[in-house]
Amino acid sequence: MKTVSIRDAKNRLTELAREVEEGETIVVTRNGRPVFDLVPHQKRGGLNLEAGEDYLRSKGITRTAVYIADDFDDPLPEDFLLKPLP
Repeated sequence: MKTVSIRDAKNRLTELAREVEEGETIVVTRNGRPVFDLVPHQKRGGLNLEAGEDYLRSKGITRTAVYIADDFDDPLPEDFLLKPLP
């Protein structure tokens, strides 16, 4: 891990970017204290649904949801909401 001052980073940004592209992490400091890191970009995504489907298939599961009612997300009737829990 390399450390450079913020002034040095400003003057050598292109060179530092090349080092980061090669996998180097660079700590940028101000007055000797770390301020931020220059790190290689990592794609951040949500869920990898394809990997999940592959896993389920490997376990013999071909369908994840058998049936979902059309009104499953409709508001509940008021009388249901006012009933005490058993």
